[in-house]
Amino acid sequence: MKLTFPILTLSKGGAQRMLAELANRLAGLGHDVTVLMPRNGIVEYPMICKIIHSSGPVGISAADFPFSDVIVSNYYSTVAVSQQASEAGKGIHTRLTLCYEPTFLPDNNVSFASYNVTRNLFVLSHWQQSLVQLVHGIKGRIVPIGVNPDFYNMKLRSQGGRRLIVSTILRKPEGGFSDHREQAYLIRQLNRVKECHPEVDIYLIIPPREFAESAMLQEFLHDPGYHIRTPANDAELCYHYNESDIFVSASTHDAGSLPGLEAMRCGAALVTTYAGGNMEYCSPGENCLMSYRYENKLAEDVLRLIEEPELRNRLALKGEQDSQRFTWQHSAEILQRELLEIVSQ
Repeated sequence: MKLTFPILTLSKGGAQRMLAELANRLAGLGHDVTVLMPRNGIVEYPMICKIIHSSGPVGISAADFPFSDVIVSNYYSTVAVSQQASEAGKGIHTRLTLCYEPTFLPDNNVSFASYNVTRNLFVLSHWQQSLVQLVHGIKGRIVPIGVNPDFYNMKLRSQGGRRLIVSTILRKPEGGFSDHREQAYLIRQLNRVKECHPEVDIYLIIPPREFAESAMLQEFLHDPGYHIRTPANDAELCYHYNESDIFVSASTHDAGSLPGLEAMRCGAALVTTYAGGNMEYCSPGENCLMSYRYENKLAEDVLRLIEEPELRNRLALKGEQDSQRFTWQHSAEILQRELLEIVSQ
C-alpha cells in the first residue's frame, strides 16, 4: 500500500513516538510510506520512511499530499486538510487518534467537530474507544501502544550502595497542552514524599527541547530536592528508567499513557493515577498501585512502596512481565491488517 501520514511534528513525546514507530514499521513491512510535514516540522526520532515538506510557509495544504491508497491523519488539525486531499482523489481518509482532544486541549469546538469527518477511525485503548463511540457513534478500531526493544531491564537495581530513586516525567506547562498531566498535583505529592523520606532521590525526566524552552521547568534547577534529567535519546531515557526504583505518573486523561508502560518494561515499580488508557496494561495491586485523582493518594502510594520493598519488587517484576506483550511490531501489524481491510472494502 501507499500510505501518507500528515504529521505536524515528530518532537519528543508519546504521541509522536507512536507515529514514528508505526510509520517506520509499516515501511519495514514493505509499504510505501510518506510522512508529510510542515516546512519547519521538527524531527527528533530516527525515520526510515520518506519525509516530504509542504510547499507553503505555514501548515500543510491538500495540494501537498502525494497520491496514495490511504491517508492516515491524527491530531485534529490534520483532519480537515486530509479530508480535502481525500476528496481530491489522493487516498482513503483514515484517522489514528492518539488522544481525545475535546476534553482537555484548546479549541475544543474545532477538535470535537473533527470526529464527524471520517468513520475510518483508529484508537489506542478500550477506554478511548468507548468514549468516542458514546459521544460520536463511531466504534474505532484499537491499535495499542507498544514499547521499543531498546527499552529493557539493565539490572542496575541489584548494585549495592544505591540510594532509592523515584522518578517522573515532566512536560512543558506553558501553552496549555499538559494540563491533563496534573503536574502541579504531582509536584505537591512528590514534595510530601521528600518531607517523609529526604534520603530518597527524586528525578524529573524532561525532554531537552522543552526544558530549554520552559522557564517554569527551569525553576526546578534551583530546588535541591530534585534532580533534572534531560535524555537526548532512547538509550539515555532507558537508563533513567532503569535508575528508577519507582516511576510515578499523575496523568488523568491518556488514551495510551506510554511512559508508565516503558518504565514497567525497564523494571521500575509503577505508581499512577487512573488515566483511562493505562488500564490496557495496569492491573492495580498486581503490577502497579493506582488511585483516582480525587483520592489524593499518589504520595501515599509512593511512600508505601518506599517502605515496603517486597511489595515494590513484586509489583515491578509483574509489571515487567506484563509489559512484554506490548510491542510496536505487533501494533504495526494490527494497523496493517485494519488498513488492508478498509482498502478492500
